[in-house]
Amino acid sequence: MTGHDSLERLVTPPAAPVDARGDWTAAETVLSTQLPDDYKWLVERYGWGEFCDFLYLRTPFGTSEYNGLTWQSGDLSGVPERDRRRFPYPLHPAPGGLLIWGTTVNADRLCWLTTGTPRSWPVVVWSSEGWYETHPMGAAEFINGWADGRVSSALLGDMEPDLAPWFNAFRPRAHRCLQLSAGPLAHPERLLILREALAPTTDRGAWRSENGEMGQSCFATVSTDWMLTYDVSRPHQIRIEFPPEDREQVRRRLFAAVQLMGCEVLRITTADGTALPTWDTATDEE
Repeated sequence: MTGHDSLERLVTPPAAPVDARGDWTAAETVLSTQLPDDYKWLVERYGWGEFCDFLYLRTPFGTSEYNGLTWQSGDLSGVPERDRRRFPYPLHPAPGGLLIWGTTVNADRLCWLTTGTPRSWPVVVWSSEGWYETHPMGAAEFINGWADGRVSSALLGDMEPDLAPWFNAFRPRAHRCLQLSAGPLAHPERLLILREALAPTTDRGAWRSENGEMGQSCFATVSTDWMLTYDVSRPHQIRIEFPPEDREQVRRRLFAAVQLMGCEVLRITTADGTALPTWDTATDEE
């Protein structure tokens, strides 16, 4: 089994990768360098998106300002002053400079150290705190190793061992938060009802405080690509992200689930807590 086969078996690629196709020669001309073959395979199979809601893969294609291989000017004008004081590497296109191919949810940067031929470029984790960590492997091997627990990173932390790794292609999403009354059932019972109403679902992680009074459960729907977070309390709420075209289907199924849970919807808000008069109110998040 090749490294590519291993990653595909571990993390299923999306059926329709986003910003995954384009003119590689033109992209390399803009960057003034060839790019590693394993990265090209990653882009073509997975496209722009995120592994395990944490590692974000960038591509050189598309028009989004949030995608692309960044900081190609060779200076530190975009780097915070605190990072410059302990910056051990130049930036691409300076010889041997860092070239960013990904980021994380914590604003860490995933880079190549562009020394030698592209196939030999190691991965450098450049943390949001300005620290560095080098891994002698390519981008595909690094993602594969991090996702299956073989590659450990003191700066990124490790993949949760009990979760099956996944990939989400970037796409426009609407965000809603339903704040709920407590209802007569305990949280585990309400969570079970919620997941059964939206089945099939798959785990995306969970946490609880020591006394069990606070925490959240994250999961995703398998067939409809909705992502949910159910908070235990303070406040008691369900947060959901979904493709905007599913808005009515989400409203119908989610409100029916809340009723089965024995709860009432007290308030509808955006992800940042802005109150909405109705579920269908358009927001800037969509």
